Amino acid sequence: MKVSNSIASFVLLLILISKNCLCSEAQQCRPSGRIMGKKPPPGECNKENDSDCCVQGKAYTTYKCSPAVSRHTKAELTLNSFEKGGDGGGPSECDNQYHSDDTPVVALSTGWFNDRSRCLHNITISGNGKSVVAMVVDECDSTMGCDEDHDYQPPCSNNIVDASKAVWKALGVPHNQWGGLEITWSEQCRPSGRIMGKKPPPGECNKENDSDCCVQGKAYTTYKCSPAVSRHTKAELTLNSFEKGGDGGGPSECDNQYHSDDTPVVALSTGWFNDRSRCLHNITISGNGKSVVAMVVDECDSTMGCDEDHDYQPPCSNNIVDASKAVWKALGVPHNQWGGLEITWSDA
Repeated sequence: MKVSNSIASFVLLLILISKNCLCSEAQQCRPSGRIMGKKPPPGECNKENDSDCCVQGKAYTTYKCSPAVSRHTKAELTLNSFEKGGDGGGPSECDNQYHSDDTPVVALSTGWFNDRSRCLHNITISGNGKSVVAMVVDECDSTMGCDEDHDYQPPCSNNIVDASKAVWKALGVPHNQWGGLEITWSEQCRPSGRIMGKKPPPGECNKENDSDCCVQGKAYTTYKCSPAVSRHTKAELTLNSFEKGGDGGGPSECDNQYHSDDTPVVALSTGWFNDRSRCLHNITISGNGKSVVAMVVDECDSTMGCDEDHDYQPPCSNNIVDASKAVWKALGVPHNQWGGLEITWSDA
């Protein structure tokens, strides 16, 4: 019997390890393809800052994704000139402008650039024992290369922060070591503006679930971004009804439908909603010692509010998971405590 139990335990261990490996692989960023290098026409590849030029017949790996973003995202810092005539090629994608080498600006690998969602946002770069804030102005293309549009340079790796000279100077890296440095970076989410509250017309603000109504003349902060997403993203859980006539207002943005309060669904702050990229995807919410899987069906707008479209409610904070009653029930929170709870969430 002891031998049988040992074998059974060993087999169970192998199964668990196998599942963990499969789960880890599912979360990895895999190559999307390869392109073959072409020899650049004479004088067509700018070798400033020791930039690589494509080699005829060499296979280069391409990526549509980048590693997951966290509070301390690991990356390789490279050197680029964003000036006219520099090895960065044409003007920056975010603003169609050139930028001085004395300005702390960067290009991010395609996955991190995320279809321009980080354009003109600031990130904090840490390395060599120092930190610097730089603005994202361009993409370091991980999907294409070795052509005129990319200065006949290879596609970027998927973990690149391609930085101006100003960034390298601020990090205090000796000049003869510029070009490659292991760093970490994180997003800085700053307010995008403010809106002034307007008094709702009589009966036009639904106070179900103790929802706030805008106050005449009160200034409300707005955000276009949310804190960085990690495996355990901190957030505030709030209560919302997604039913017709509920305090959620109109139908959900993802599917133009209403949803029962008995269904575990959520709305995410604008930055996390990320231009519908999480629509109808599941997230795992953890709080009160329990976890529940819920589907993203709507946006909790952090950029606008205090108008008819938003039920005359203020803009959301940028760290909100606005959840149906089913989520609160699944987390086992006493009914008299529904409305505000510190949680963590992750993409399921």
